[in-house]
Amino acid sequence: QVQVAESGGGLVQAGGSLRLSCTTSGLDFEEYAMGWFRQAPGKEREWIACASYSGASTEYADSVMGRFTISRDNAENTVHLQMNSLKPEDTAMYYCAAAVGMWLMRQGSVKFWGQGTQVTVSS
Repeated sequence: QVQVAESGGGLVQAGGSLRLSCTTSGLDFEEYAMGWFRQAPGKEREWIACASYSGASTEYADSVMGRFTISRDNAENTVHLQMNSLKPEDTAMYYCAAAVGMWLMRQGSVKFWGQGTQVTVSS
């Protein structure tokens, strides 16, 4: 039984920081690129970050580049998203995702999804 679970969301003021965590079980963690998506009400789900199988390679959407950092701990089957300099437009549900490769994830081809954690940034 594959499980993907996010945590760490909350309410912060603009300019603040949050660290999201995603714990997984039931999958061969190192065979998946891991990443994050977000979706705000009335908007399409947006890919924002991903990491390669080892975590040596990372990629970011332009909307978060320079502010967010993705990392993974393969020993703990866990991926993190450090979110700094948060803006009100970052307000969304944030979803952890596993995909066969980084390119596929960027195209929205995701094998496993988490249930999401809410991030709200006040002005």
